[in-house]
Amino acid sequence: MKGRIHSLESFGTVDGPGVRFVVFVQGCPMRCAYCHNPDTWAMTGGTLMEPAEIFEQYKRNESFYKGGGITVTGGEPLMQLDFVTELFALAKQNGVHTCLDTSGIAYRPDAAPDWMEKLDKLLALTDLVMLDIKHIDPDKHRELTKQPNDGILAFLAHLNEKHVSTWIRHVVVPTITDDPEYLYQLGYYIGQFTCVKALDVLPYHTMGKVKYENLGLAYPLEGIPAMDTKRAVELKKIVLEGVRDRRMELNMLGRGM
Repeated sequence: MKGRIHSLESFGTVDGPGVRFVVFVQGCPMRCAYCHNPDTWAMTGGTLMEPAEIFEQYKRNESFYKGGGITVTGGEPLMQLDFVTELFALAKQNGVHTCLDTSGIAYRPDAAPDWMEKLDKLLALTDLVMLDIKHIDPDKHRELTKQPNDGILAFLAHLNEKHVSTWIRHVVVPTITDDPEYLYQLGYYIGQFTCVKALDVLPYHTMGKVKYENLGLAYPLEGIPAMDTKRAVELKKIVLEGVRDRRMELNMLGRGM
């Protein structure tokens, strides 16, 4: 089994708990307007690598990863399900923490049984899923990413059913994903799931713009400024309000109130 690998990062500090070895896979069906890795979109390309090759590179600096582990991101890892499963199986055999950073776009509730079986095999080997929810509103999500969000939200429900620890990630972009109403709705939605253990609200930045220029692509958010970090902190509070309200409601229902 070989995977198409875009790149490897030996010292990741924002890709899960601790210091991590990060595997960027090639290929993604999403076309997020704020994507800073457009060079990972193509399903072809990248470097073909076997899981053992990648794990060998992890082992070279294993002493740095205490409290960390291996994260697979992209691109979209679920587009290479068998490869990621084999890599994570190797990691778990060696006691290494595994993290899957995904948009969930590959998930469909009506997927073929064999695909679902493969997915659940991967999830059984996954210690943490970092799920990127781009927008809670279905129409605005499609505008932003060129893809629907129903499967993504269903994937979160599946993670909850399988008791997979999950961190939610949401990028706040000025005028696009920073509307307080939708941020509250996002929090209210994710508040129902006990698998959700953390929330990252990430400020949009323009550092990926040069990649579009190098690829000869128009930058989709030309003229949109980077999100102020302090503003992102304030916006996170709105999402957490929604989470709190949903969990309070569920708690009251559970007590028969």
